[in-house]
Amino acid sequence: MHPTLRIKHNPLEERQLFLIDASVRWLRQALAIIEKVDDGTYRSSPAGFSPHRMGGHLRHVIEFYDCFLNGLDSFHIDYDARVRDLEIETSRAAAVSKINDLIDRLRRTTELRGDGCVWVRLEDAEGQRVPEPFLLSTVGRELQVLSSHTIHHFALIGLTLKLHGVDVPEEFGMAPSTMRHRAHAGSNSAVVAA
Repeated sequence: MHPTLRIKHNPLEERQLFLIDASVRWLRQALAIIEKVDDGTYRSSPAGFSPHRMGGHLRHVIEFYDCFLNGLDSFHIDYDARVRDLEIETSRAAAVSKINDLIDRLRRTTELRGDGCVWVRLEDAEGQRVPEPFLLSTVGRELQVLSSHTIHHFALIGLTLKLHGVDVPEEFGMAPSTMRHRAHAGSNSAVVAA
């Protein structure tokens, strides 16, 4: 390749794209798991596991992403400003539509490719009457928080669906580091057994 035609390597942008891709991957997992259930299973709690419902947990995750993306213009993110949209919580079609919208927004929002500073409102700051309710964070840190938050709720969705009798992939709701650890531990077990 001619030296003047080389594309400049940008580690910051690569990291941001990695974080964006992780969020898109989780949201696509949500789309796949939605296809496995009917609306009744989506919006109901299994016996003895109330108030946990797939729709409730998924709506919560969707609205965290929405709050994050909506806050980028003002550099102020308030995760407590969730709409708590019951349509997303009770309708798979509404959830699918919103998830596809989020994937599109994650892909096209240019502010995500840099790691600018943002202010994030403390959880329940208003109820607790916190005098200075905003903490300094970065776009990258918040993408990482959203990823961990999503995995946590997906684990609860997975448990909820298993109690409904739905076959859930083992990796659904499992952190990538846990999957790597299990794979490594499994390969070590095979060596010891041999």
